[in-house]
Amino acid sequence: MKILLVRVSSMGDVLHNMPIVNDLLRQFPDASIDWVVEEAYVHLVRLHPGVRRIIPFALRRWRKTLRTATTRQEIRHFYQQLRQDEYDLILDTQGLLKTGIIMGMARRSATGKKWGLANGTEGSGYEGISRLFHDVSLPVDKRTHAVLRGRLVAAAAGGYSINSPASFGLQTPTGQPAWLPSQDYAVFFHGTAGAAKKWDRAHWIAIAKTLASYALPILLPWGNATEKAEAEAMAAQIPEARVLPALPMHEAIILAQAARLAIGVDTGLTHIAAAYETPTIEIYCASPRWKTEGNWSDNIINLGDNGQPASVDEVNQAIHTLLLATKSRHA
Repeated sequence: MKILLVRVSSMGDVLHNMPIVNDLLRQFPDASIDWVVEEAYVHLVRLHPGVRRIIPFALRRWRKTLRTATTRQEIRHFYQQLRQDEYDLILDTQGLLKTGIIMGMARRSATGKKWGLANGTEGSGYEGISRLFHDVSLPVDKRTHAVLRGRLVAAAAGGYSINSPASFGLQTPTGQPAWLPSQDYAVFFHGTAGAAKKWDRAHWIAIAKTLASYALPILLPWGNATEKAEAEAMAAQIPEARVLPALPMHEAIILAQAARLAIGVDTGLTHIAAAYETPTIEIYCASPRWKTEGNWSDNIINLGDNGQPASVDEVNQAIHTLLLATKSRHA
């Protein structure tokens, strides 16, 4: 059986698609699974050994240079790669016009089917026009978890039931970046695209005092100039904190996977830590917890909710719970 997954972005959404690969291979051990994904997240998908072939999609970059010969050549190459095989199942678990078009261009076998979502969940960016490209559109409950939503599409297409927690199947990333400490550390994933989703700086400084009692240095990553300034402001008030250099995707994944404890707001790197079942505290401030909370491992504690940020006391208690219940990464 040949299967094509179409889930192009963003980081968290691509990550939440990973359990589909494990589900499919559990049912069809000899299946070949290919994946169309934005080029920025190829490193992430490459960490799943069950994906045979990754087909990079670069719309974010192409749309800026559509008139250049180089871009047109890259688009032709993408089309050729997409059309290289015929697929028995083609799954669009994102439900956007662009993912529908990709599905429309892909080749199915004589008995193949193209499956997608019949509707979006609350607050999703679902575009109903994507249904034009489906053979079968699966309806889901308006409050279906981001991981479960894709698993349901795959299960319906493959004719099986979901009866186990999500398993992401990610390999441990390789490499030993110069900034990576040799001892246990905590990481604060404080940056996120929406200002309302951020946790107050004073709160981060307060929980750093709790982490000091465990002798855990704190690493502060950032993704843009604003987040770097915020990290530097925090580090100025946290003696045991260190602002990291700009990290490529591969090193950011190492940071999340190797931490003794990850604490973060609703953002992609927090979800990557949770996917690796790194001891993780997810803090929700302005997004619904039901949508993306890590619910597959006791190593993950989810706090707060939309409009109800977690308190410092709640996070401190979660820190104690996780550090006492889990072993040192260097034990």
